[in-house]
Amino acid sequence: MAYEAETEKLKKALISCKVPDIGKAVDEAHAAGMPATEIINTLGAAMSDVGVLFERGKLFLPHVLSAAAGMKAAMNTLDEELSAGSDGSTSKGVAVMGTVEGDVHDIGKSICSTMLQCAGFEVRDLGRDVPLKDFVSECKNGANYCGMSALMTTTMTGMKAVIESLNSEGIRDQVVVMVGGAPITQGYADKIGADIYGESASETTRKAQAVASD
Repeated sequence: MAYEAETEKLKKALISCKVPDIGKAVDEAHAAGMPATEIINTLGAAMSDVGVLFERGKLFLPHVLSAAAGMKAAMNTLDEELSAGSDGSTSKGVAVMGTVEGDVHDIGKSICSTMLQCAGFEVRDLGRDVPLKDFVSECKNGANYCGMSALMTTTMTGMKAVIESLNSEGIRDQVVVMVGGAPITQGYADKIGADIYGESASETTRKAQAVASD
């Protein structure tokens, strides 16, 4: 396999969750001629492994955040080459992501955004405390995945409002709605008509990939 040594170093570096090690592995792989898309795909697969280890209690939140930071740094480093070599045909979709209005907890959402980007989605991360109309506006502007996160029961109702607005605008069937966060359950997702419920960032990413491949 081409770049076998570089691939192994990239995986080990990301799973180590040490930003300097990730940066070093990326630089070495790039210097060896490994294509930027291949580097990102390798890191993306390793990021999924990090998510699984986190779910199993083998890694903790600071580790995941460090891995995500290293991943983002790698993407920034390789951004010019990635942009130059992409015609948009390989994108799995455009995902707008945000924590719903009134809620400022965005760690889980940020990790999910990174993992989706690593998986080949174009991500528009609106941040936290996002006005509900902004989700709808992005969907009207080409986003075909809408990811909403909430960590408070008082804000999770905003998810239902966004889905209702998508229906009112006549674009609901064009958008895959993804929801998650501590108070969200599969039952609630079903009740409000969401398409994907993710208990974790890695689960959400896996389900989004499955939809994209259909």
